[in-house]
Amino acid sequence: MGQSLKGLARELATPRVAATAVFLVGLVLCLSLNLPGQLSYDSIAQLHDGRLGVYNGWHPPVMAWMLGIADSIVPGAGLFVAFDAVLLFGSFIAALWLAPQPSWTAVVAAFFCVLLPQFLLYQGIVWKDVLFADAAIAGFVCIALAGSYWGRAVLRNLLLGKGIALLVLAALARQNGAVALVFGIAAIGALAAAQTPPGARFRAVLLFGTTAALSACGLISAASLALAMRVPGESGPRAQFKLLQAYDIIGAVKADPGLKLDRIVRANPDLEQLVRTDGVRLYTPQRNDTLASSAELQDELSATPKNVISAQWRDLVLQHAGLYLGVRARVFGWTFFTPEISRCQPYFVGVEGFPRYMKDLGLVARVRWQDLALKSYGNLLAETPVFSHCTYAIVGIVALVMLLRRGRPEDLVLSFLVVSALTFSCTFFIISIACDYRYLVFLDLSALTAAFHLAATAPKPPEWAGLRARRRQAA
Repeated sequence: MGQSLKGLARELATPRVAATAVFLVGLVLCLSLNLPGQLSYDSIAQLHDGRLGVYNGWHPPVMAWMLGIADSIVPGAGLFVAFDAVLLFGSFIAALWLAPQPSWTAVVAAFFCVLLPQFLLYQGIVWKDVLFADAAIAGFVCIALAGSYWGRAVLRNLLLGKGIALLVLAALARQNGAVALVFGIAAIGALAAAQTPPGARFRAVLLFGTTAALSACGLISAASLALAMRVPGESGPRAQFKLLQAYDIIGAVKADPGLKLDRIVRANPDLEQLVRTDGVRLYTPQRNDTLASSAELQDELSATPKNVISAQWRDLVLQHAGLYLGVRARVFGWTFFTPEISRCQPYFVGVEGFPRYMKDLGLVARVRWQDLALKSYGNLLAETPVFSHCTYAIVGIVALVMLLRRGRPEDLVLSFLVVSALTFSCTFFIISIACDYRYLVFLDLSALTAAFHLAATAPKPPEWAGLRARRRQAA
């Protein structure tokens, strides 16, 4: 009996089991500190929409839909938070199966990951940015696992299907989240090419890539049509684009007071005057919210046709490209580098929202001892590289180079993950109107996923020796 228990203990004392245990403990700790969830104004509004079943188009409706389903089972956002957290922690556990025998460095890396705010704190916040990032990470991990089990057709196809479904969810959760889906489809094509003999590669890429693309388009179309039926009124993305254009125009006038606004002058001279007075006074590259404090400016913007604002913005882009790029560069600099992170809402704890929505939901403003502990934890790390997209971009680029040099099929997929995160981040050069840290949390988590995979699959000392010998022979 004693020997059998020792044998069982030896079997369980493996890096994969130990790292899995670390992630499971981290998941329990995360949920115990955060449930029933950290809800900001946006979170409360989306939970309210979800309970009513009528969605505000300003936010991606899939978020309100999911919150509504969770709320119908257990009132509140607790089930949604648990889903988010399980998605991320489960993805990292699943990534341990990308290697036949993970290294013990996986355990160290797992400890490091679960103690980061992107795991311990962010997974408890009800934000679409967290849902997007978690779904995209999980989608790429599923595709990478399909590469590891390519020879088992049923399992491979199930994993590919799940990966596409998760990336579709990610695309629905953020307006620019389609970037991750596009790179996921490309990863499937590249994976098919890597797993197929040279003579049949084109056919394999065509088969798997086309199937993935058509499946994704079908799912997005069906989901968008179904959700659109519950979104009354004006299109959210269209209104947001007008807001972005106005923000760019005001920023350009602040940078160059002599800039002419001929189209706005002809359509609404009062708006042109307010842009040069209230707009210039209130504008900041950190966020557009400050412009809302001028009711007159907002009224005149609303009264001005969209096509006028769009035409003036096009004139800015085409006729004053240097000025436009300078304005965008300053805004993006705040989004990516967050030079004063306290102005960029690095995290949120508690429950806070519109009083009417809070009353309808039966919620009250909340700050518990767990919230205070998380707030102290966040404040402790806020000014460190842990809260720096630049740090994770460097980690991601280094990991990308290492993954491409090693060139295993699963490495190839995670390379696409890192490139998708970098590309996603670059889209904010065009669309950013605020520097909130959450917008680029996908970059942080993608870099961590790639780095964790490299740590988990690091060669053991004898393997390093063999690798060096092979390189000497090749030289």
